[in-house]
Amino acid sequence: MEYLDQLESFDALYQRACERKGGKAALEAMLGKPLSNGALAKVGDDRILAEFTKKIFQSGFVWRVVEQKWPAFEELFFGFDIDKILLMPDEMLERKASDPAIIRNFNKVKTIRDNALMMDDMRKKHGSFARFLADWPEDDVIGLWDYLKKHGARLGGNTGPYALRFIGKDTFLLSKDVEGYLRSRNLITGAVSSKGSRKAIQDAFNLLKKQSGRSFQELSRIIAFSVGDNLPTEGQH
Repeated sequence: MEYLDQLESFDALYQRACERKGGKAALEAMLGKPLSNGALAKVGDDRILAEFTKKIFQSGFVWRVVEQKWPAFEELFFGFDIDKILLMPDEMLERKASDPAIIRNFNKVKTIRDNALMMDDMRKKHGSFARFLADWPEDDVIGLWDYLKKHGARLGGNTGPYALRFIGKDTFLLSKDVEGYLRSRNLITGAVSSKGSRKAIQDAFNLLKKQSGRSFQELSRIIAFSVGDNLPTEGQH
C-alpha cells in the first residue's frame, strides 16, 4: 500500500493538533472516547433506533429544533420500542406524521418502521442489534456504513456514521476538514464514494490506529483539529 507513504505519522498530526488547540490537555479534553464493545452491546435497541431517527430528522434541518421536539417523538413512537413500532400500520404512521408536536415529514417518519425492520432482522441473528454493532470488525468501519446504507432507510451519506458516533460505536467521520486533509495527501483523488477512495480512507485510519493505539473517533478529531481552526462539523459531535 504505497499510497499510505503520503500519510503523515500520528505523532506529526498529534503535535500540530496540540499546537492549534492550546496544548495537550486542551486537545485531549476535546477528543472523547467511544464505548467499549462490551458497553456497546448493552445499549438498548430502542436507543439505537431513536438515534437513527434523530439523525435522519437532523439531516438537512436545524439540529436545535429537532432536539426541542424530541420528547414528542419519544412519546408518539412508544419510546422507539421495536416490537411496538413493527405493529404500526401505515395509517397510524401517517396519522402520527401529521402531528404538529413533531416535525411533519411523512417520508422520514416511514424510516422509523423501515429501520426497525432492519434491526429486527439482525437482532434475531445476534440477540440484539447492539450486539451486531459491537461484533462488527473494527478494521472495516466503512463496511458498516455501507451495510446501513444498503439495508437501512436514509442512513447513507454522513447520517449513518453520525448516528453510530452518538450511539457510541467507534467510527471516524468524513467531515469537511478530514476529507480535505486526506485529499491533500492524495488518498482521495476522485469521488469520496468510489471504491478506491473508501479503501484508502479505511487503510489510512487503520494505519494511524496501529501507530497510536487510539480509537477512530479520536483519530478523526485529531486530523480535523490539525488542519483547520474553523471546525463546525467534526467539532460539534
